[in-house]
Amino acid sequence: MLIRPAAPADSSAIWRVLEPVLRAGETYTLARDMNEGEALAYWLSPEHAVFVAEDQGQVLGTYYLRSNRKGGGAHVANCGYVTAPWASGRGVARAMCAHSLDQARARGFRAMQFNFVVSSNERAVRLWQSLGFEIVGRLPGAFLHPTLGYVDAYVMHREL
Repeated sequence: MLIRPAAPADSSAIWRVLEPVLRAGETYTLARDMNEGEALAYWLSPEHAVFVAEDQGQVLGTYYLRSNRKGGGAHVANCGYVTAPWASGRGVARAMCAHSLDQARARGFRAMQFNFVVSSNERAVRLWQSLGFEIVGRLPGAFLHPTLGYVDAYVMHREL
């Protein structure tokens, strides 16, 4: 698997990864009915360093890296990751997170924080914990899951 910076030519492939996850509405606070233009404008924001994970030329996942906050919080990184549903279970998210940790260190960040990890996304919670992230906060009923109703969200953090 190759993880590399996203190029303009990757936009369609990134949308193919993002769309089913957005439509499911189970893990991101983005609108389920976002269109391609809106989703790509968000994901490919100038404030995001965007990467894709590919295998044999097929994009299997994407992530962005950014500063979690400006000013006094600019030393803490934040990321968003999406793995294509058809690539689930192949280690794509783990590889992207490991890559993002290296990228964050190389860019001078001192920590990484995930602001809103949906508690029902148990695979992601376990994965982030296995990579050294701790749950440092719980937001009760903060996410409206399409089938489970209101579920908690976690703030997860680790030093770099």
